[in-house]
Amino acid sequence: MSIALRVEEALGLSVKNVTSLSGGCVADVYRLALQDGDAVVAKSGNKNSGLALEGYMLDYLATHTDLPIPKVHYCEDGLLIMSSLACAGSLTNVSQVRAADLIAGLHDLSADSFGFEVDTVIGGLHQPNPKTPTWIDFFRESRLLYMAREALKTERLSPHTVARIEEFSATLDSYLLEPAAPSLIHGDLWGGNILCQDDEVTGFIDPAIYFAHAEIELAFGTLFSTFNQTFFRRYQEHRSIAPGFFEERLAIYNLYPLLVHVRLFGGHYVSQVEHTLARFGY
Repeated sequence: MSIALRVEEALGLSVKNVTSLSGGCVADVYRLALQDGDAVVAKSGNKNSGLALEGYMLDYLATHTDLPIPKVHYCEDGLLIMSSLACAGSLTNVSQVRAADLIAGLHDLSADSFGFEVDTVIGGLHQPNPKTPTWIDFFRESRLLYMAREALKTERLSPHTVARIEEFSATLDSYLLEPAAPSLIHGDLWGGNILCQDDEVTGFIDPAIYFAHAEIELAFGTLFSTFNQTFFRRYQEHRSIAPGFFEERLAIYNLYPLLVHVRLFGGHYVSQVEHTLARFGY
């Protein structure tokens, strides 16, 4: 069945035209103009694509936070239909300030433990979120070691490199800090998941949410040059960043998204992981 017919069946509305969009990692993405003048974005994937869970996470952010989030009209394992948000261009210095306001507000939301009420996904990969009382234990077991071993299963990471990660993980208490409280994070904040138009932030998409140390989100925001100094100056007007983050902890936290990319793509991401391990003597 075509995507137009699937959307018409799900919404009970006629589709006027369909445009294919780029950016789908685990699903095909389309913008559909409806006969009533509205427009929606539909993601179509298989039953393992995590689209129902993505819809759940978007709804969670929409009901618990002030982030601009596309409205979920319909979701199931193979189909997610959302409102279409304005998008033209990337973050400007003005919208970096607005993004910092929104992300700081997101990070102010807390919980009794790290993790989340359900497991989530990142880039289509399973992301375990067992409720854990301490951040460093959660980051060690449910992020670094979990994703390293997943990459080993697909032979994108060697047993030797995994052993180095295991050795380094045992020393994390020497480098990382326990936060005063868990923070809700988006979990996959790179430029492609922040929609902008002119100087406005119009939406956040493709979440991978859980409660974490906010520093892991800030670190990821530097990995692909999503956030600049304008963002960080504004963010620190809302929430302080402890000394040593930019000098040391940022690189440690970015091991996790690098391992996600190793699991997905291999290639030069492996050498980036190995470079970070060598920097800390492993």
